[in-house]
Amino acid sequence: MTFAHPAEKGRPGRLGRFDKLAELASNFTSSALFSCLCFLLVAAFATVHLFHMPLEWQHLAGDAMGAVSLLLLALLKNSERRAEHAIQRKLDAIAVALLEQQEGAWRTAHRDLEEAIGIEDQE
Repeated sequence: MTFAHPAEKGRPGRLGRFDKLAELASNFTSSALFSCLCFLLVAAFATVHLFHMPLEWQHLAGDAMGAVSLLLLALLKNSERRAEHAIQRKLDAIAVALLEQQEGAWRTAHRDLEEAIGIEDQE
C-alpha cells in the first residue's frame, strides 16, 4: 500500500468523492453559521462546568469539542495539501513556459500555464 499525496490521486482538475466532501466541509467550516455553532458548543461546555452539572454531561461536552477539533484538524490538513499541490502545479507551469519562451518556441506550455492559473475562468 502506498500513500500518495491526496491531490495527486486521480486526474488533474477532477475531484473524487472524498475531495468533493472535503471541499464542501471546508466551505461550511469557513461560514458564519459554523462559527455560531462553535460558539454555542463552547458556551454549552462552559455552562455545563459553571453549573456543576452531572459528570456525564461534562464528558459529553468535552467529547463533542474534541471530536469537532479532530475533524477540523483533518479538514485543515486536507485543504493545506490541496493548496500546496495547486501552487506547485502553477510554479511548474510557469517554469516550463519560461524555458520554452527562452528557447523561442511556445508549445504546449503556454496552454498549460493558462490552464494552471485559470485565465479562462476569469472571463
